[in-house]
Order: sequence, then structure tokens, then C-alpha cells
Amino acid sequence: MAAPSRSEILTLFRSLLRTARQFPDYNIREYTKRRTIDAFRENQSLSDPSSISSVYAGGKAQLEVAKRQALVYSLYAPKVKSIMDVNS
Repeated sequence: MAAPSRSEILTLFRSLLRTARQFPDYNIREYTKRRTIDAFRENQSLSDPSSISSVYAGGKAQLEVAKRQALVYSLYAPKVKSIMDVNS
């Protein structure tokens, strides 16, 4: 498996952040955003193509999980907004 290109990695990063914005709950939205940024910072020094490919595949899997979770959370979102969402 070839290592993903820089543009593919950035696309994954943007997709994860975009998916994080879809969560209706402030706490889950911010946690997902923070976890995404932390994971990419943690892995930015990887240089071995096989480990980069492995981490990238894991990130793609996490993206699919996050998309499904965002959908489920939106179906059962409370009607009342959080105080954190009111000021946004």
C-alpha cells in the first residue's frame, strides 16, 4: 500500500473537522474537533510510509464512524440549545 499524499492527508483532516461541526451537542462537537487536531499533531513526525499508511487508514475508518455518529446524534438531538450554542 502506497503512502497517501499530503493533499490526501489534508483532505482527511478537513473532512474530520467538517464532520465534527455536524454534531448538534457542543461538548461532543468540541471533543471531536480537539481529538482530530491532537491526533494529527501526534502523527505529524511519522516518516515511515507503512506507518503513515496505517495511521491514514485508521483515520479514514474514524471518519466513517464520526459520520455515522453525527447522523445518529442529529436524530436524537435535544430541542433546547446549549448555552454554548446560543452565543455562537
